[in-house]
Amino acid sequence: MSGRRADELRLAFLLLTRLPVGEVRGEAPSMAASSWAWPLVGIAVGAISACAGYVGLAVGMTPPMAAILALAAGALATGAMHEDGLADLADGFGGGGTRDRKLEIMRDSRIGSYGVAALILSFGFRAAGLAFLLDSGGSFIGLVALGAASRAVLPAALVLMPPARSDGLGRSAAGIDPIPARIAGLIGLLCLLPLDPGTALAVAIAMPLAALAVGRLAMRQIGGQTGDVLGAMQQVAECTGWACIAANV
Repeated sequence: MSGRRADELRLAFLLLTRLPVGEVRGEAPSMAASSWAWPLVGIAVGAISACAGYVGLAVGMTPPMAAILALAAGALATGAMHEDGLADLADGFGGGGTRDRKLEIMRDSRIGSYGVAALILSFGFRAAGLAFLLDSGGSFIGLVALGAASRAVLPAALVLMPPARSDGLGRSAAGIDPIPARIAGLIGLLCLLPLDPGTALAVAIAMPLAALAVGRLAMRQIGGQTGDVLGAMQQVAECTGWACIAANV
């Protein structure tokens, strides 16, 4: 891997996780340029979650308990970045009457009732899906596959959606080069191969549609994407992936 690609990969981990990957030396690449590596970050986060889940089962936890432990490990690895985005979007879209007010609420670090409800539903839905998979004789491989695929749909939003703010993560990450988004999409599809063909196909179709639905909602509500919108896209896409897995078990 070239030095530039290694820097882009490192930046992706610095942006999306709290994992110690060192510093980017010299001129840092743009966030948009690093977006091709976002599904690789999902692989790492999914693997961490899977390891925690396996440990939970090994020490005698029930599948639901191991599922919750796995999700907790993933949230710890990412600093709950995507969950925070989902909560902020729910608060902003649910509590704001105007575009400016919605953006103001989304920037507020406090979480309101809409955000709390969104977090409970997201964690509960994903934990239920993983626990059902384990009860049905499946493994934690879904965490890795969905962790990658749910992040693979995000770079396309940077290309297709304008930033909703003149500053912030959405503005700094916005890009017009479609190549990183195409690479991310290909990596995401490859990461679905461990799933059975029917499930992989369902996830490959449903995840982008779920992200598209969030994107269309964001365009109507605030006129573009922000870091919170991207986080909500990841969470909704992952929940959709778990629904597809459960329907095909």
